[in-house]
Amino acid sequence: MRYRILFCAVAFTSILATAGLSAAQEDPEVDCGNAMTQFEMNYCANVDYEAADKLLNTTYRSVLAHMAKVDTDLAETMPDLAGAVDALKKAQRAWIGYRDGQCELSGFSARGGSMEPMLVSGCLADLTTKRTAELKDMLEAD
Repeated sequence: MRYRILFCAVAFTSILATAGLSAAQEDPEVDCGNAMTQFEMNYCANVDYEAADKLLNTTYRSVLAHMAKVDTDLAETMPDLAGAVDALKKAQRAWIGYRDGQCELSGFSARGGSMEPMLVSGCLADLTTKRTAELKDMLEAD
């Protein structure tokens, strides 16, 4: 009998812990137009970065497809000049390294403090938005 009670108590605690984890993983309700606490500002800066990153990825895929067409066109007439896809991938990998290092550096003014995530996310959003504009320019240049 004692083991059944202990088992039920353990099972009930596990259920509560699991429910708590699920609730903790849900997005909080934050008005990013009126963020007041540092938690809210950190959260909103991250939301901005995620939106910028999503747009960057969509734009990158469009540029990648465009560069593949450039390579195909070049391969027909001047095969030695193809390589646009490789150049784009090389540039993007280098840019990601730059972005990550630069944004880590930008957080050092508040290193270890509650404001550091906001500074890093803000930097990530800013540089990502600028990179998206650069990629869009590649599409519009042709």
